[in-house]
Amino acid sequence: MTDSDESDDQRRARGLPPEPRPAGQERPPVNPPTPVKVSFVLWILSGLVLMAGFGFTLTARQEIVDTLIDMNTDPRVTDEQIASGTTSLLWVLFIGAVVFAALFALFAYKAREGTRSARTVLTVLAAIVLIFQMILFSNLITLAAAFLAIVATVLMYLPGVAHYFPKVSKSLR
Repeated sequence: MTDSDESDDQRRARGLPPEPRPAGQERPPVNPPTPVKVSFVLWILSGLVLMAGFGFTLTARQEIVDTLIDMNTDPRVTDEQIASGTTSLLWVLFIGAVVFAALFALFAYKAREGTRSARTVLTVLAAIVLIFQMILFSNLITLAAAFLAIVATVLMYLPGVAHYFPKVSKSLR
């Protein structure tokens, strides 16, 4: 049997990703286990909530700037510098949230197809989001996004879905 005659499930059982399809060719429907389906939805929600959280933080820019100006004890740093730096940082955080949401969607889609490496990338992204929430401008909304990402990650590592993300055997490397 050649690789092109194998179904995606047969390739997955051998530890391989689904066969690449030429552009325009329809993919057979994917039927992942229920925890993987739920994880996919949670990844999408996490990305949307993360964008909403940093969007909310961006709308509270002036309050953050005022607080930072009040906390400033260095006479060399002007109020304008604080305002400019804070505005830039908040925009970078918002754009970063949009990028993370796109990465969540892309890799969650690939994990939904049974790609083990996508599960690994999502695990790293969830860890980054969690660490980021502990360091910078977290609010209840962005903490909820981190929580959703952690739950989505845990669902992909449940024993009942291990067969869906098989290890690549040493002979295939």
